[in-house]
Amino acid sequence: MTEITPNKTLDARGLQCPMPIVRTTQEIKTIEVGEVLEVVATDPGSVADLQAWCSSTGNELLKMDKADGIFQFFIRRVN
Repeated sequence: MTEITPNKTLDARGLQCPMPIVRTTQEIKTIEVGEVLEVVATDPGSVADLQAWCSSTGNELLKMDKADGIFQFFIRRVN
């Protein structure tokens, strides 16, 4: 498996819904199309929220991990 190297990381730990999505929406605009944003969150709701957000915005969820209550998402900016 290829390791994904993000171009930028958003630390959304401690933020509750809807803030991880709000911050992701802001941060994705700061990277170029084709680049990868890593989002680190502690809100369990962020799993469904970020999957739905990627579907609705057209951005690509490359990978999602969970370890010790920390959720990690790698999202490629598509547009």
